[in-house]
Amino acid sequence: MSRFDWPGLMWAGMRGLGLRPGEFWALTPAELALLLGTGSGAAPLGRDRLEELLRAYPDRAGKDDNGGT
Repeated sequence: MSRFDWPGLMWAGMRGLGLRPGEFWALTPAELALLLGTGSGAAPLGRDRLEELLRAYPDRAGKDDNGGT
């Protein structure tokens, strides 16, 4: 039987990620693992990758969120 290190997970979520208690407890273990970069998904988006995406897909002035003008 696997056990969770609740104190360690709470510290990582609330202190490390800055989650509020309600936000922490609303997460599934898989979601928390992804936020911490330890899950089976990709690591969290870093600043360099965000900048790369912003350059590749810049916002267009005059467009609303639905793609209209």
